[in-house]
Amino acid sequence: MHLRDKILLRKRSLIETVNDELKTIVQIEHTRHRSIGGFAANLMAAMAAYSFLPKKPSLNIEIIERERRIA
Repeated sequence: MHLRDKILLRKRSLIETVNDELKTIVQIEHTRHRSIGGFAANLMAAMAAYSFLPKKPSLNIEIIERERRIA
């Protein structure tokens, strides 16, 4: 497994926290997308609602670039 993959696996809880916020706080739920248009509309609604959240978690993947330069 690549080093980048290992680091991102550690960040999985943060990624799932973002998904949980979208489902509970913003009240957006994943549904089956019956068409590409429905998927795009749901994706845009999720992104718009998420952009209005006051506090957004972020991933710090700067470590990967530093380790690549060292190796």
